[in-house]
Amino acid sequence: MEELLGEFIAETRETLEPLAGEIVAWEADPADRARLDSIFRFVHTVKGSCGFLDLPRLERLSHAAESALAEVRSGDRSADRKLVNAVLAIIDRIGEFVEALAAGETYPEGGDEALILALEDNEVEAPEPAPAMAAQAQSTPRAPARSIRLPVELLDRMMAGVSDMVLARNELSRRLRERGGDAIVDTAFERLSACVAEMRESITRTRMQRIDGLFSALPRMVRDLSAELHKQIHLIVDGGDVELDREMIEMIRDPLTHIVRNSIDHGIEAPADRVSCGKPMVGTLRVDARQSGNQILIEIADDGRGIDDEKLLSKAVAAGIVARERAPRMDRQERLELIFAAGLSTAQAVTAISGRGVGMDVVRANVERIGGTVEIDTTTGRGTRLTLRVPMTLTIIPALTFAVGSELFAIPRGAVDEIVRSYGGSVQVEMIGSAPVARIRGERVPVVDLAKLLGVQGYAAPGRSILVVVRASSGERYALSVDSVQDHEELVVKPAAPAIMATGVYAGTTLPDNGRPMLLINPAGVAQVAGVRAPDAAVPAKADAEEMRVETVPTLLFRACDGAVRAIRLGLVERIEDVAGTAIARVGGRLRLSHDGRILALFGCDRAMPDKDGRVRVLLLGDGTTEIAYAIGEVIDIHALAPDFLPAAEAGPIAGVMLVGDIQVELVDSFWLFGQAGATALPPERPLCVLDGSDPWMRDILRPIVEQAGYRVGWSGEGDEAAAVAILSIDKTPAAQLPAASVIRLRATADETAASAGSIYRYDRHGLIAALAAAQGKR
Repeated sequence: MEELLGEFIAETRETLEPLAGEIVAWEADPADRARLDSIFRFVHTVKGSCGFLDLPRLERLSHAAESALAEVRSGDRSADRKLVNAVLAIIDRIGEFVEALAAGETYPEGGDEALILALEDNEVEAPEPAPAMAAQAQSTPRAPARSIRLPVELLDRMMAGVSDMVLARNELSRRLRERGGDAIVDTAFERLSACVAEMRESITRTRMQRIDGLFSALPRMVRDLSAELHKQIHLIVDGGDVELDREMIEMIRDPLTHIVRNSIDHGIEAPADRVSCGKPMVGTLRVDARQSGNQILIEIADDGRGIDDEKLLSKAVAAGIVARERAPRMDRQERLELIFAAGLSTAQAVTAISGRGVGMDVVRANVERIGGTVEIDTTTGRGTRLTLRVPMTLTIIPALTFAVGSELFAIPRGAVDEIVRSYGGSVQVEMIGSAPVARIRGERVPVVDLAKLLGVQGYAAPGRSILVVVRASSGERYALSVDSVQDHEELVVKPAAPAIMATGVYAGTTLPDNGRPMLLINPAGVAQVAGVRAPDAAVPAKADAEEMRVETVPTLLFRACDGAVRAIRLGLVERIEDVAGTAIARVGGRLRLSHDGRILALFGCDRAMPDKDGRVRVLLLGDGTTEIAYAIGEVIDIHALAPDFLPAAEAGPIAGVMLVGDIQVELVDSFWLFGQAGATALPPERPLCVLDGSDPWMRDILRPIVEQAGYRVGWSGEGDEAAAVAILSIDKTPAAQLPAASVIRLRATADETAASAGSIYRYDRHGLIAALAAAQGKR
């Protein structure tokens, strides 16, 4: 609140200085509507801010001035000298009050009623300011400002300038490598590179703002809606100290507001209904924010009735959003995704708050427009949790670059599901009518020929293109046909020319490291222009219902450096890159990769084996907090495989062997890669262990280890906690939020001093399995 009060004082001081001249000029020309509107906006803003900051005197004064000016704007009153004097007197009083707030003093009581009375259409004149206060204002020096206000346009120009510096640095780095090594020049270049990186980070931070400014309006909103709906709701807000790009805050303000309103209206039941269900009369709404890598996660969770996916599907079928023949084949997550379909609402009746079927589709579209995602998790009768994953800043986004003919384009990496070739045994492109459709692992996906759509001459021979499978904001999954895929890059995005943006196909323009400008593709715009159908377009081909119910895991098959065919869970692969062989060195007894200013552990080879161009292809793997590299020969394909495999005989980088077609494939042990080695055979009994499915490390890395140790895996929030032998929890989770079961805490550090807290290092496989066995023994 102190920060908000400081911003209010700074903004009011800044506006007060030119405002008196505006009022005098308005008096000379009462017909000047622009000046009248400017004065009205000021007192209106002050009134709104005072109501939030609990400044009733200022709110009453500004409200009176606003009412008088509103009469002038409507033509019911003329702007005479008496009214101008009265408005000036109130502006003076606001200024004096603000200075008293800044000095931490109390403004003298009295005199407000006379000022308000002078605004009315009568003979009362506005009183002069109190002499004592006027003298004090002249004698008391103003405290020096501790901050300055800068226009966002200036920050954008600074960011663009430092981005050009980064591009120039990269070009210089390439030229230095081509000329050969020089220790003195290399040392100077490293210093320059470090300075540029620090400057870029500093300028990026100037655009950051604490997210509590976004959360500050929630208590009032929850209070008003609770009273209107006759509900009792306890709001818990956490993570206000997380920082986010100020432009990003404005972009997610409306989606967050809509989700909170939905949670109050749809989610949390009336007090009588909650009591009848055995719940506390007061519902709980929790809004949390936290940082995960270069993303900000905002979770909105309630303990209400949850979402019945069967009823949701029935409404979607009745509304014609889902075809009746497709409905039986949809799994639970696909049914829940229908909440984002346009025109679908779960409300029983249309109210002033909700029920029109407009909102959640716009929420997801707005979030994905800025490179974010919306995830939903719900349990009937227990509540719903929505998670917004947004990048920390709009200025730099991870993107995939590709070529169509001689032109280069980029697309946000978050929109890309996978990349496949249009030729080979696993993908077939066929024509349905006049539209090409790709069949990828039994699923038909519409194909958009980007060269034809954009009017560019493509170079790829017929049937030899690359398919970039993307998912648009409204749920459409389709494939872009391109000539070649170039690289993954962190790109600085700027608005393109209005005529280009008006096409709807592009999201902006960017400048990669090679200095050649390129356009950023808008996946949703391409889907709309190309006429890609919504979710029903991607339907299973020739797959019966029994096969649809078999759980599979997207898995990347690749040929290792030693020629072996191996597989790794696709969820762990953040990107595939070709790095310079000179960036790999054996340091500290193991191979390491220098990449993007970081040193990553490198697995998959005993020594660097670059190709003829001096490059090594690596998989960059991440578990949500840590990133490592794995050297490979080539990518083979992506397959949806069953999670079963034959465990390896010895502990090491290979977890076991699985059969893909007629080929024996080695499954990479990601747990061993990120932590330390170990293997345990499967016991005959399979007790239940509950994990947090929203955490990627638990979902993609820990789950196979727990299952290999002989446990069934359940997910938190599904109501199985009471039957579980243990619940695995990240160490930071408060104990009060966990069910009364055997809780095994996992901490991020291997520091032995932390062991007194009763937690286990997250990569201590033996310690974890021993703790699970102990928890099972207690049951």
